[in-house]
Amino acid sequence: MATEAMANLTLRSNSLNSIRTPTSSSSSTASTGKDRLVIGVDFGTTYSGVAAVYSGTPDDIEVIKTWPGGNGITSDKVPTELSYTQLPSRTPSGAGMPHPPSPPAGGGGDPVAHKWGFQPSANSPRLRCLKLFLDRSQTLPPYISPLETAGMLRGVGKTIMDAVTDYLSALYLHTIDTLTRRYGESFMASTPLEWVLTVPAVWSDAAKNATRKAAEGAGMGGVDGKGIRLISEPEAAAVYTLKAIQPNNLSVGDNFVVCDAGGGTVDLISYEITSVSPSLLLSESSIGTGGLCGSAFLNYAFEDHCRRRLGAEIYDRLKPKTRNMALKYWDEYVKRNFKDEEPEEEEEISVPLPGVADDEEKRIEGGFLMMRREEVKSIFEPVVSQVIKLVDEQVEGIRRKGGKVAGIVLVGGFGQSNYLYSRLKARFNPSMRNPPPYSEIPVSGNGGIEVMQPLYAWTAVVRGAVVRGLEGSMVVARQARYHYGTSYATVWEESKHPVQDRYWSPLWERWMVSDRMQWHIARGEPVSDKNPISFHYTRNFRPGQSLKIEDDLISCEHEAAPASMADANKHLVKTVCTLTTDLSSVPKSKFTRLTTSKGIEFDNLDFTLDLIVDSASLVFELKVEGVAYGSVTAKFH
Repeated sequence: MATEAMANLTLRSNSLNSIRTPTSSSSSTASTGKDRLVIGVDFGTTYSGVAAVYSGTPDDIEVIKTWPGGNGITSDKVPTELSYTQLPSRTPSGAGMPHPPSPPAGGGGDPVAHKWGFQPSANSPRLRCLKLFLDRSQTLPPYISPLETAGMLRGVGKTIMDAVTDYLSALYLHTIDTLTRRYGESFMASTPLEWVLTVPAVWSDAAKNATRKAAEGAGMGGVDGKGIRLISEPEAAAVYTLKAIQPNNLSVGDNFVVCDAGGGTVDLISYEITSVSPSLLLSESSIGTGGLCGSAFLNYAFEDHCRRRLGAEIYDRLKPKTRNMALKYWDEYVKRNFKDEEPEEEEEISVPLPGVADDEEKRIEGGFLMMRREEVKSIFEPVVSQVIKLVDEQVEGIRRKGGKVAGIVLVGGFGQSNYLYSRLKARFNPSMRNPPPYSEIPVSGNGGIEVMQPLYAWTAVVRGAVVRGLEGSMVVARQARYHYGTSYATVWEESKHPVQDRYWSPLWERWMVSDRMQWHIARGEPVSDKNPISFHYTRNFRPGQSLKIEDDLISCEHEAAPASMADANKHLVKTVCTLTTDLSSVPKSKFTRLTTSKGIEFDNLDFTLDLIVDSASLVFELKVEGVAYGSVTAKFH
């Protein structure tokens, strides 16, 4: 064997009692008090948003509302859409792949001309829902065609990572331009910028890393990208929303389910109040969950309804402007204002379809499609029922542990829906009659749970991102979504290991077995970015052997993690990333020279890899006897 390795792996205590109260170790500027400009970016499936706050005026959170192509109309967010207008000069390898094989080191390919956000015309072919292609582990919604997306990318010689980087680059340049107009060139030149990007809690570690790489390629975070941090979307929403509630209206032990209902996805995590004084602190009280049941599904269901009503042939012949007018009216008026309340008298909703001939049977009159309330409800109900099921799972999970659920916080674009709000209220707090759409105090009556829609529901995530960047983390403990571990070699024991798995080690001079699993973090276990988890190794090197070594970080989504890699296929086991550790900077005095009975000399080194689990990041560090040496790089798969 080229390298003999035997890992004696132990897990540093991660009980809630051992977690230290925070000041964010990852936010050095927060502790030094240095003035800076924190910029939050909510890269969404259908819409994206940006907010900024200057540390000198921490209460003045500014949400960007003007966008290129918006014709002067203000909007809290901009469509996550990209349209290329000319071919690049060269074609990168792997172009057109709907999923990124690995993030490029330099960013988004050739600087081809493109339009983004509000700029593409109604007739322009455009790339939509780019974000969803970053995570291979998530199922794509039926309205997204990987083949169509691949074809559009192939036509301009781009990969998904290129397209995401190009979009974020356009967002970055517009943000810098807007903030320069706001603060002035000298201020922007002399003030450090910190970028906080939000990512879905249910995303894989590889997808979160791909988002970071795309943001770095877009110019965010400086040359080395160190000015970028990631935070999960529901955590950002919780940070902003719960801070808006006066601390004296919160009690230690209260749990809040945060439901971030966006355009493509719905993302949920629950948080328990662990402290209200001197500062508000939270801990995750459930594992994050989510699903493909965002408001975009309502739009596509509406289009299917129109196609059935008019007939597919007639609907598909409509001018794009006509279809877009109907969809715009549905999206901005019907979808947001429809309620789960029976009207005093029968009413119909008129959706504009200009130019369509009157048809009494199809209920088209004067260029309007007439929709009954039951028809609108039939579009909403399948999607809303999925959201209610996800919230119900979070609530029941907390109650099974004996926890008290004080409120459900509804944020995101879909979170503004009156129908979703009223259906959640009917399910979780039917005793309350006509509560206000927003309350500063979570009220529970007769065992009910208050459903809250914050005033800035659509921008709660991006506002929370800048609060997180400014103040550091309020979350002292998170729940691991997976088991995390590594495989290792150990001494063969007849009572434990099959005889066919053993091999003879000429250095240890004993029978060994490899591919045993050591799980350092258990699924659902509380983890904190203040308490690194240490992977302890002992590794042997023959004279002249390379001191660069590789190890795979393994994850398991199954409730019970396997004892060896032989059972990996049965337990939803995946390789998260390959860790490359360079031990060449470790002083020679730290190595122990050993000699076998046959006179073979080799060096032995005991070391640890410390893993820090942040809101949406995995950070690794090499240590020998508690001192940091060398580097650890992670290549995500």
